[in-house]
Amino acid sequence: MSKIPSKVCQQIPYGQRRQPEITMNLERVPNEEKLSLCRKYYLGGFAFLPFLWLVNVVWFFREAFVKPAYTEQLQIKTYVKRSALGLLLWVAVLTTWITIFQHFRAQWGEVGDYLSFTIPLGIP
Repeated sequence: MSKIPSKVCQQIPYGQRRQPEITMNLERVPNEEKLSLCRKYYLGGFAFLPFLWLVNVVWFFREAFVKPAYTEQLQIKTYVKRSALGLLLWVAVLTTWITIFQHFRAQWGEVGDYLSFTIPLGIP
């Protein structure tokens, strides 16, 4: 059995450890793959995952509106605009529902309690 040199086994202090970088560098990705990825996130938002639309807008905004023109850019721009519109619609619907539910839950009686995650105790 060979011994490992002691320098290899040294512990690195926590503050000096390199954290892995998790980033998406779209400049390294071919334009066809950018379009495919943008389309997947756009369609994924329809599976009641509006967070994917947010990611799509944030990730591909520069590709759609800032970068110089290329062939796939028009389709990416369309997906980004539609993702933003879908996200805004989701936020509006969710905000409306939360407001209505918070305001009228007590008046709905038993139905309001069944819709609640936790059933509040006491008099509303």
